[in-house]
Amino acid sequence: MEFKEIATVSGKPGLYKVLKPSRSGVILESLDEKKAKLVVGGSQRVSLLSEISIYTMTEEGSTPLHEVMKTIEKEFEGDTGVQDADNEELKAFLKHVLPDYDEDRVYVSDIKKLINWYHIIRQQAPEVLIESEEGTEASAEEGSVES
Repeated sequence: MEFKEIATVSGKPGLYKVLKPSRSGVILESLDEKKAKLVVGGSQRVSLLSEISIYTMTEEGSTPLHEVMKTIEKEFEGDTGVQDADNEELKAFLKHVLPDYDEDRVYVSDIKKLINWYHIIRQQAPEVLIESEEGTEASAEEGSVES
């Protein structure tokens, strides 16, 4: 599985694996033990994790979510220690992982969502968090094709 195959649905908790498009929308499967299937129509907002970024104060203005999650995996290997943390601890956690994040535009609720999603992915699709030589080369090739 890859980040481009994992989605979030506005107004629904958790993450979903994109199965295939349908006439009325897209068919998703929840990334949990239930593996419940869901058809999401055009009226609901579906976002692929590969298209989500976190605001930063850098020249680019944001960092892709998958890069942040891979950094969390490299640093913490699943033990973030912030599941029941207060707001200041959550901000300090993100500051440690992404020092130049935009504190005015990234809310505590966003940080909680990031941590929750990280744990879901680590449990259900850990392969997407692993940096691989082949994956990096494939990404570089894809990027040059799109240019």
